Amino acid sequence: MDDEVGVTVVGSEPEAQLACQLLRTENIPCYFRPTSFAAGAGDGLVSLGSPREIVVRAADARRARELLLD
Repeated sequence: MDDEVGVTVVGSEPEAQLACQLLRTENIPCYFRPTSFAAGAGDGLVSLGSPREIVVRAADARRARELLLD
């Protein structure tokens, strides 16, 4: 994706999957990635319970935030 931005951070991978499913139903391409917000909590290990950042195209950011905050 060109010009990507993070629109929110969720608490776990299952939450990230749900958020991306919602965005994709609205034709907003997205993906999620681990964050460093919990660095040290698991000695640097990433688990399903680690926070994830939802990333979309910059052009879709405003709409994505609206959908995720509702």
